[in-house]
Amino acid sequence: MKNLIKLFSILSIISFYNIDAQQVVKKDTLSGTELIMSMDARVNDALTSLEDKCSKVSYGKSSNVIDDDTPSKPTKILVPNRELTNAEICRKNPRILGYKIQITTVKSNDEANEIKTYFRKRFPNLKVETDASLRPNYKILAGSYFSKQSAASDLSKIKEYFKSAVAVQYRIFCAEAK
Repeated sequence: MKNLIKLFSILSIISFYNIDAQQVVKKDTLSGTELIMSMDARVNDALTSLEDKCSKVSYGKSSNVIDDDTPSKPTKILVPNRELTNAEICRKNPRILGYKIQITTVKSNDEANEIKTYFRKRFPNLKVETDASLRPNYKILAGSYFSKQSAASDLSKIKEYFKSAVAVQYRIFCAEAK
């Protein structure tokens, strides 16, 4: 009787192990290598239908709907073959990484305001601002430029009054830049 129970349990385990399992071979989408796995047939069918739905595209109106049986082509990304102009760059990003002229660094806000006033008298056409991100120090910055080359002419004029002036990379508003 014990042998009969053992035999029955072994047969039932083997039969349950093989029921509804099948070997499925899938190809990797990136490298194309084969992947072999055992799974239930219903799971394989569900995965296949999901993959098919992902590869089909439909568009807004019913008159423009692509047939569900035809796979769609991936959208084409256009890359310009020329360098973008400053206006095209500004249209995409109002703030970009450009350059400002760092006039000097001072220890107090009062000193910064004095230097800004002096600077505005000498260079009324340049915008000057204070950066307090390095407290207790304050940076006095002037102008907005797309490149170091565009800042060079103003920098040479400013260096006559402020010997420590230097062009630094800084986040600028595109509309203000030269």
